[in-house]
Amino acid sequence: MKTIKNIILVACILLTCSCKKFLEEKPTYFLTPDSDLSSELVARAFANSGYQNLQGLLAGQPSSYGGNTYNLMEFMTGKANSDLGQTGFVNFSNLSYNSTSFYFDTWWRQLYLGIGACNLAIQKIPAINAPGLTAAEKTNMMAEVHTLRALYYFYLVRMYGAVPKVTETPKDISSLKVPRTSAKEIYDSIIIPDLLEAEKSTLAWKDATGQVSMGAVKSILADVYLTYAGAAINGGNQFYGESAKRSLEVIEKGGYKLFPEYKDMIKPANKNNGEFIFQVQYAAAVPSSNPLTPLTLPNFSGISKYSDEYGSVYPTPQFVKSYAVGDKRAEERQFFFRSYPNLKTGVTVNFRQAYIYKFFDSTAVVSTVKSDLNYTLYRLADVQLMYAEAANRAEGAPNPNAIQYVNDIRLRAKLGPIAALSQTAFEEEVWAQRYYELCFENKMWFDMIRTRKVHNDVTGNWDNFVGHKTVFGATFSEKQLLFPVPQQEISVNPALMPNNPGF
Repeated sequence: MKTIKNIILVACILLTCSCKKFLEEKPTYFLTPDSDLSSELVARAFANSGYQNLQGLLAGQPSSYGGNTYNLMEFMTGKANSDLGQTGFVNFSNLSYNSTSFYFDTWWRQLYLGIGACNLAIQKIPAINAPGLTAAEKTNMMAEVHTLRALYYFYLVRMYGAVPKVTETPKDISSLKVPRTSAKEIYDSIIIPDLLEAEKSTLAWKDATGQVSMGAVKSILADVYLTYAGAAINGGNQFYGESAKRSLEVIEKGGYKLFPEYKDMIKPANKNNGEFIFQVQYAAAVPSSNPLTPLTLPNFSGISKYSDEYGSVYPTPQFVKSYAVGDKRAEERQFFFRSYPNLKTGVTVNFRQAYIYKFFDSTAVVSTVKSDLNYTLYRLADVQLMYAEAANRAEGAPNPNAIQYVNDIRLRAKLGPIAALSQTAFEEEVWAQRYYELCFENKMWFDMIRTRKVHNDVTGNWDNFVGHKTVFGATFSEKQLLFPVPQQEISVNPALMPNNPGF
């Protein structure tokens, strides 16, 4: 009742104001292509705008209970289940999705919004001549937005293949009718050049505020080169070598270290520190709290103060059982949890299956309902495994460093060390560790596409991607290698046709 009274009060105040004066009010907090570029703060605002759509990687999906862009990458693997069909899960578990299905349009829109903000910043920052703004500072701001633009495009080409190449701010409607450019050309003309340009800057090696650091630039470049070397570009050994070079720099220069405990990753105090190299920033004190905690809570379990406990994504039993005996990551309240006290009664609730604990913000669950956790894009364990895979490919066999970095990850998981292995056996071990260590971090699907291999949780074998049958009875085909271009994009821009094979 109080809320209704407040709404009426605000409406009355607005109605008593002069309509003409209200309409003539000029906002002062928006940056447009015509904004006055006379301030260091404006330059910083342009650079900061490139970060905003990183939160789009966890954007809510309109008209979908428990729907979130994050879901797509996990549903596609065949390693995730969902409590409710409203999240669009069924269409992905049986691979019956199409160009109008949930998630594809949201991913596309958020990534291009991010690219647009970066393009505007790249266009405007060089022209800013403000007192106190040094050339080095401008160069570093440009390095940030070049890195972010590369990252947005990196997602796009892995998901959709050929995509529109947009590097300037559109000047009119006709300039929005852009045809698709091959993924390789996007890599060669935008992604890799942007990152190499950023690599020349004097960005700090680490950044505790969450801005792009040189460690982040090197990590993203290592990932890009590793992907470029494999499918679908098939760049070859030269690029495995480039990937190994960058990832080794991140490891050896220091500043990043594996957390002693997995639970350290869900402590807000550790944001942007320790193992974390680059994260999407969230804060409980503002509306942009991390949405993954309620998204991954067991549905209607009553263990939290959240009005919605979605149960949108959780691991299949086959995936959890595929962990090695004694692997700490599969133990209770490490990467997963199977029980938790009811918030009202204190009685422990035993769930029907394991749920994801990686994004469990205990303060948000029992008190604030606003998660203060960041969302991790790159962490040291990921980079160590990148190095191990890339060096093994580039050199034809695992070197001592590669073996040590894999064993570091195994040691934390309470698994014994590996000894010398063949190139193939070592590669499969690295894939397995990526699979188990980085699960439900939106990494697995991209690994499947890049390697064209899928771990069979039932047989323990590495199946070819095409022909792999999931535990839901669906079989991957060539069609699954790329997502469809969203129909709503094609409707306004027919130059995007033809769609990807099978759509």
